[in-house]
Parts: sequence; C-alpha cells; structure tokens
Amino acid sequence: MIEEGKPAPDFSLTASNNETVTLSQFKSKNVILYFYPKDNTPGCTREALSFRDDYKHYTEKNTVILGISKDSIKSHCNFIEKHNLPFLLLTDPDAKVCELYDVIKEKVNFGKRYLGIERSTFIIDPDGKIKKIFRKVKVDSHSKQILEFL
Repeated sequence: MIEEGKPAPDFSLTASNNETVTLSQFKSKNVILYFYPKDNTPGCTREALSFRDDYKHYTEKNTVILGISKDSIKSHCNFIEKHNLPFLLLTDPDAKVCELYDVIKEKVNFGKRYLGIERSTFIIDPDGKIKKIFRKVKVDSHSKQILEFL
C-alpha cells in the first residue's frame, strides 16, 4: 500500500533517453514522480509545460522530475522535442509501475468506462520515502503547489 512516510516502491523503466532508469538511482535527491494519462493531450501538455517552466526552481531544490505514462518511447521523444521538456519521461506499457503506485483507476469518458491513469504526483525524499501524495491532480498551479511544499 502506498502511503506517505513509507518507502517508495523501487522500479526500473525505459526512459525517453533509451536508458533504463531505476528510482533508487536518485537517492540523495528529491524526486517528483508524476503519472499522467497521455502525451500531447491538453491537460498533460499543460502539466508538463508547468514543470518545464519551473524546472530551474526544481534543480535549485536538488529535485529530479520523472513523468510516467503508458505511451511509447517514440511518443515520449516527440512530446519532449515538441515542447522542449528538460526531464525524462518513462514508459510503462504494461502499467506495472502504475499498478504498483495505485494510479490505475476506472474512468468514464462519453459514457464509456475504462481503466486509465489517474493523474497523480508523488514527492519522494532523498532517503527514498514518500513525502507527499497528490491524487486527482488539477493541472493548473500544481507545479507551484509542489514547489511550495518542497
């Protein structure tokens, strides 16, 4: 069960730079681990752009940003290039890490029910513990909210 104050579950995923990224490799840094539904959609783009625009403030706070969705590496690379994103996006095609962090939820769109990623952010401290969980994230002002928390 994912809870604040508990160790963040470790994982390894392929990143947009085609390297394998493991959460534990970022010990000694804060990690903003954000899960989002889909590259290049309006809400996900606004969220990524706010992290991009505030990126300098995150680096000043010894913080790494990692975005996770089920999109392919090719999709992630296009998203990064199109919007000049300075952080890694990780691909979780089989949703194993999404399930590990309990972000796969039932959604309804135009009356159709399906399982998808609930926009969520986890702040992980330098010791690898979950410092804060944000569920059902509202994109506007979310990055500022995280920076204030840090």
